[in-house]
Amino acid sequence: MEPARIESAFPAPSFRGAQERALSDIRAAFEAGNDVALVRAPTGSGKSLLARAICGCARTVEESSPKQPTDAYYTTPQVSQLDDVAEDPLLSDFKVIRGKSNYRCILRGEEDTPVNRAPCTRERGFDCSVKHRCPYFSDRAIASNRSIAAMTLAYFMQTAGSDVFRKRDVVVIDEAHGLAEWAEMYATIDLGPETVPIWEELRVPPVDGGDGEGAAGANDGSETRLDRLVRFCEQLSTLCSDRKEELLEKPELTAEEAAERDRLAELVSELDWFVSDYRNPESPTTWVADQRPDRSLAIKPMNPERYLTHTVWDRGETFALLSATILSKEAFCRGVGLDPSRVALVDVPHTFPVENRPLYDVTCGKMTYDEREKTIPKLARTLVRVMAAHGEEKGIVHCHSYAIADRIADSLDDFGVGDRVRRHGRADRDRALEAWKASSRPDVFLSVKMEEALDLEGELARWQVLCKCPYLSTSDSRVAHRLERGQWAWYRRAALRTVIQACGRVVRGPDDYGATYLADSSLLGLFDRTRTDMPPWFREQVDRMERPDLPPFEEAAGCAPGRFTPHSEGSDGGSSTRGSQTGRSGFERNESGTERSTGGSGGSRERRHPLADVWDDG
Repeated sequence: MEPARIESAFPAPSFRGAQERALSDIRAAFEAGNDVALVRAPTGSGKSLLARAICGCARTVEESSPKQPTDAYYTTPQVSQLDDVAEDPLLSDFKVIRGKSNYRCILRGEEDTPVNRAPCTRERGFDCSVKHRCPYFSDRAIASNRSIAAMTLAYFMQTAGSDVFRKRDVVVIDEAHGLAEWAEMYATIDLGPETVPIWEELRVPPVDGGDGEGAAGANDGSETRLDRLVRFCEQLSTLCSDRKEELLEKPELTAEEAAERDRLAELVSELDWFVSDYRNPESPTTWVADQRPDRSLAIKPMNPERYLTHTVWDRGETFALLSATILSKEAFCRGVGLDPSRVALVDVPHTFPVENRPLYDVTCGKMTYDEREKTIPKLARTLVRVMAAHGEEKGIVHCHSYAIADRIADSLDDFGVGDRVRRHGRADRDRALEAWKASSRPDVFLSVKMEEALDLEGELARWQVLCKCPYLSTSDSRVAHRLERGQWAWYRRAALRTVIQACGRVVRGPDDYGATYLADSSLLGLFDRTRTDMPPWFREQVDRMERPDLPPFEEAAGCAPGRFTPHSEGSDGGSSTRGSQTGRSGFERNESGTERSTGGSGGSRERRHPLADVWDDG
């Protein structure tokens, strides 16, 4: 790697915000001899452009000896992030490669068939006459020879050991805060009707731990439910192998049979690996299992960092891991199997004015399972008031679960504001989201698990509500196992990370603005317990948090959208100037169209919003 090239490899014609300083700090981190740079870069810092600059430091073929790795990988767990990279003209030298299922066959009559189900995968000895023009194999060949190959983290991990995508000099991982969780997902074995083609033929043993044995099983020789699960997995592997051989004997398969064959092969590999590791007395892995009411299973290892060695760390010599929410260097390194002495943390300052991203305390009580029945009616009443305060603006409500979303939707309907509410289900998430974003109505979107990888820039959303502190479910055996061992700091950091990610959904640029309302009082307790883990720029937001002055519920519930003028309490507890025109809590517009922030304890700041002449937000 040549860190000295980092500034010249930056693809934009000029720097903005803290980008030039960030590149200088990243360069210094690598020049100091570190193998890994954790780049903690907040929303809007241009992480993709920083990533391109880092990739540009990779050793070239001309600079290397025959055995030295060259070039760079860019990878991200988010498909939407990869889509953004593919469409960015400043990143045109990133060659994007996706999994086979994302490409269509070009043979006549097979144009609607994904490549992973094309005749070449279904017919024994099939000789494709157009393989050289196949969109998947063409993109793969180009990406394997391009200086920067870009792919999702899932594809990157799946191609470990590939002769096509070999070790490279530099690997950049964007949105890297969830790397440990991705390793857990990669190593988890799911057994159920959707993943096991012969599921209906099986008798599945109970592994719920209901008799006190527990779902966890260390390799200590004692008889546990996991021991019985291992025997079941051995039997299942044999059955899957037999069924796969039956399919392989056929000269030609249907698309459905080809999919079954591939899945059976994956299952045999996963099951044999689990059985072998569990029965190895020298293996340090502790396995746990969750069983759902339908008897389906999730078998999980407790130390997924082991699997990152082969799938990630062996794939490059130098790494840059980018995220806004890598909260603790030591804890992150411990979770992904890195030596902290070889890792540098680079903090990129937040350049969005803090008054443009206010936090408001509208806590109504706790949203724990035992207390949410009392809290949700209060939360819904508060949400009606927030909706009235933002009568002409779109907003999103992070509901945390479908059960909570159902209750909130019912309450809002009872309060007479249901016609302003949009929702989604598990099957229509993307379609419902895009329809809401495309609408010009000031509708409210009740979302589930959309705290990350969602860009609601500008008028797409001016406000959001966090309904519940996003603690991980203690019914997950892996979470329970860690908490039994006192890993509460890890538990809280995981929740804080999701909160910080959520807070960045509605403020996407230095001239953007949006309010975040916190409805669960457990969030305040989380902030108190994790203050030392917060990035400085987020701690500043928390320190400025205040109670907003919202319209009374009685008036809000009977009011058509847009009737109310919201006010934000200033440092002296007063409200914004009477008579100003406003369309959002915490911001007001004077008669000349110039905006100033009224939220928080800081001074006012005059500015002209770039969309003021396009959007009627007076």
